[in-house]
Amino acid sequence: MIIVLGATGHIGSQVIKLLSQKDDQVIGITHDEKNRFQIESSGAEAAVADVNDVEQLTKVFERGDVLYFLNPPGDISKDPSAEEKDFVAKIIEAIKKSGIKKVVAESTYGAQSGEKLGNLGVLYEMEKALEKLDTDMTIIRGAYYFTNWEMSLESAKTEGKIYSMYPPDFKLPMVDPKDIAEFATQKLTSNTNEKLNFIEGPQQYSPNDVAAAFSIALRKPVEAVEIKREGWQDFLTNAGFSAVAAESMINMTQLTLDAEFESENANRGTTNLEEYVAALLNER
Repeated sequence: MIIVLGATGHIGSQVIKLLSQKDDQVIGITHDEKNRFQIESSGAEAAVADVNDVEQLTKVFERGDVLYFLNPPGDISKDPSAEEKDFVAKIIEAIKKSGIKKVVAESTYGAQSGEKLGNLGVLYEMEKALEKLDTDMTIIRGAYYFTNWEMSLESAKTEGKIYSMYPPDFKLPMVDPKDIAEFATQKLTSNTNEKLNFIEGPQQYSPNDVAAAFSIALRKPVEAVEIKREGWQDFLTNAGFSAVAAESMINMTQLTLDAEFESENANRGTTNLEEYVAALLNER
């Protein structure tokens, strides 16, 4: 039995579909009873459990041998990193108590030690905590998600603009979460000795490339507009970030801008940016 955390998210929902198509037994975990139908309609069993309730999680984990570990996001209006670290600790505790034999965990490019680094710091701590467990463990570090650009659809439609804290010509690895799900499904259902894996799309992309993809899909001009460094704080505050969450996002963004991306050994998803944006518009 395979247990999937984040069962209704971009990656988890696709993992469930792929596993069900392979006739694997799957339990998808959700914190909301309203999501039960979505999970069950994909061919999996749904389990409603609060990630803050270790005993509840443990009971679900005890029914499985393999876990897909996708840490839930914290509330950006509060202190998301503190919340996410707490989620990690409780999930790790439930893994220890349950006897799960194998864990495939979703991490991120750039994961590293440090405070106020958002996901980069939280997921690095998750990786290190998993390394200490007496269980088979595989880490998947995913590139910047295409889905992070979903929030730009409205401004692309109404203003002919997308806004980014990255310079318009700054290229970075990006990937479709569905391609991550496909890769994760392979790792969940096969034996592997590769503890640390990287996955990104067919090529690197810039905000200009994203604008061009929106332009093609919308059949109208769309340009990428850079939010300059001095405007980051206000931009994030207006988007609903608390002061501490904004500080972490600013630090994470600066680290990304300063990073050197080595992609030679990365696994490659097949979905390109233009295909993703076209599919996004069809869904809306």
